[in-house]
Amino acid sequence: MYDNTRKLIRHFTEDGTLPGASYAFINQQGIRQYREGLAALIPHQEPIRENQQYDVASLTKVMLTTTVILRLLENRALELDAFVQTYLPDFSADQVTLRHLLTHTSGLNGFIPNRNALSASELKAALLNLPVDDAFGKKVKYTDTNMILLGYIIENIEDETLSAVFEKRIIHPLNLLDSTFHPTDPTQCAPTENHPDRGVIRGVVHDPKALVLGDHCGSAGLFSTLNDVSRFSQMLLQKGQLDGVRILQESTVEQLTQDWTPNGRLERSLGWDLKISEHNRYLFHTGFTGTFMLLDIKEQTAFVFLSNRVHPTSDTLAYLKKRDQLIETYFLEKETEAR
Repeated sequence: MYDNTRKLIRHFTEDGTLPGASYAFINQQGIRQYREGLAALIPHQEPIRENQQYDVASLTKVMLTTTVILRLLENRALELDAFVQTYLPDFSADQVTLRHLLTHTSGLNGFIPNRNALSASELKAALLNLPVDDAFGKKVKYTDTNMILLGYIIENIEDETLSAVFEKRIIHPLNLLDSTFHPTDPTQCAPTENHPDRGVIRGVVHDPKALVLGDHCGSAGLFSTLNDVSRFSQMLLQKGQLDGVRILQESTVEQLTQDWTPNGRLERSLGWDLKISEHNRYLFHTGFTGTFMLLDIKEQTAFVFLSNRVHPTSDTLAYLKKRDQLIETYFLEKETEAR
């Protein structure tokens, strides 16, 4: 299955683009999983374990934060076009709505001076008082700030810590056995960056805001496995339910392939990016550490990719070009097979 795509992944592990990868192709017949390369290069080489945990970075946004927000919208605990101030009275930008946050059209300027020196409460105060720029409502400006704010909204609605809500609403019902904000065994986690101050990061979140915000972060912080990310993907491919457990309404999932931006022309869904090929519209999301999910809801197929491409260091621009090449190779193979 997808021989050219698999060869390209193998090539990327050989040329140093990434140390290794765990990935899967999903269709109506099931899941095919593969592993290439290594889990760790320093301080010594380690093979990829069968159920290797990865810091999935911004996949947290769609697997957890977006999904809980969609449930709250279904239950009418939230309104899509309500102002954020309705749910976060201390939020300063009175023109920003939930739709703006979910589609990354809020125009919020996320620059925070001395960010890494702030405590969690100081960082939250800064995030609630960010200015809005000229991109508001007109351009997609992807930023973790939007999802962090949505996480605060979830906490206010549910009156629980965000990570506890994720556990109750998504992780436990879907039986995601190895998905957590708090890995118990760091050696089971693929290491990320060899950081100048933190050393080799392993079993602790890589993202600096998530490191400070901990259980209150809606943008990153989840550690997960190929099995679990694949199960979550299957839930969406099966229109919101898996093994008899319904997470989202069928209509909610079907409508995710629409453009939900204010002008309807910016190719963003609610929480998800939209990748549009010659024949299909895909839900797409990436994580900085080297992860992505690519889902074709209509044909019930997916490509799930987990890597630790930031280990021990990374060239982000080079990686992004190769990631695009990988996705185009997959599209070509998938759509050629379909014909």
